[in-house]
Amino acid sequence: MVEILHRYATVRGHRVFYREAGPREAPTLLLLHGFPTSSRMFRHLIPALADRFHVIAPDHIGFGNSDAPPVDAFTYTFDSLTDITEALLNQLGVTRYAMYVQDYGAPIGWRLALRSPGAITAVITQNGNAYEDGFVPDFWKPVWAYGENPGPLTEPAARSALSLEAIRRQYLHGVERPESVDPDTWAADHREVSRPGNDLVQLALFRDYAGNRLLYPRVHAYFREHQVPLLAVWGAGDEIFGPAGARAFTRDLPDAEIHLIPGGGHFLLESHLDTVSAYIRGFLTAHQPVPGSRRQVEGAEAA
Repeated sequence: MVEILHRYATVRGHRVFYREAGPREAPTLLLLHGFPTSSRMFRHLIPALADRFHVIAPDHIGFGNSDAPPVDAFTYTFDSLTDITEALLNQLGVTRYAMYVQDYGAPIGWRLALRSPGAITAVITQNGNAYEDGFVPDFWKPVWAYGENPGPLTEPAARSALSLEAIRRQYLHGVERPESVDPDTWAADHREVSRPGNDLVQLALFRDYAGNRLLYPRVHAYFREHQVPLLAVWGAGDEIFGPAGARAFTRDLPDAEIHLIPGGGHFLLESHLDTVSAYIRGFLTAHQPVPGSRRQVEGAEAA
C-alpha cells in the first residue's frame, strides 16, 4: 500500500493543502486540478503512480482544503493562483518536475512553464486546454459573455455552473458508463462551492478566464522552442474541451503523444483510471529526469 501524506504549508500568508506520496528522491510529478474540484480528483491516481514517482497535488486557493479567503482579501486570478503554486514549489525545494494539468490546472501549468521553462521535464494534459480549437462553443458562450460584460444580464447563466445539476453534468457528460462515476464527487464539489462567499470566488475566476486565451500564443511559442515531451490523454466525449483541443498540440509539438479515450468525459480519472495511469506510467518512464532533482527544505507543516 502506498502511503499518501496530507500536508499543509503556509504560503504567502495562506494555508495551502497538498497531498504527497512516493520516494522523495524519485522524479517529481505535480498534479494540478480543475474546476470545481480539488486534489481529491487525484485520490486514486496518486497510489497508481507513487511507487515510481514523487507526487505532489495541491489544492488551489479557494478550493478543497486550502484557504478560501473572501474576494476582498485575495485577488482571484489565474496569475495569483500560479503565484501561490510557484511559491509552494519553491518552499518545498522542487526545482524540476513533470506536471499533469486538467481544466483550471492547465492555465496555471502554462504560466509555471512560461516563468521557468527549464523546470518542466514533461507535460501530461488530461482535458487541459491550450488552443482555441478545444473550446466547445455551447459551454463557453455564457462564460465569454459574463467575462466581457459582467452584470445582472450575464451573471445568472455563469452562476448556474455552480448548481448541483451543472456540477453533476460535468462528471457525467460524454461518459459511456455513468454508473462508474462515484456520486460523492459532485456532491462534495457542490458542498465546497456552496460555502459562504465561495460563489464570489468562482465568479471572479470565471471573469478572469478569458485572459487565459490571450496567453495561448506565448504557450505555443514555448512549445515550439522547448519541444517539451507532452502526453494528451483526453476524454473523447468531453463537451467542455473537445477532442480538437487534444489534436491541436501536434501543431507545435509534432512528437506529442495523443490518446482520445472513447466513452470518457471531462473527469476521465473517474471512469478510466487504469487506462490513464498506464499511459502516464509509460510516458513518464520514457521521459524521466535525472533523480535527485528535489531537495527538502523547511517551511512545510505536516498536517
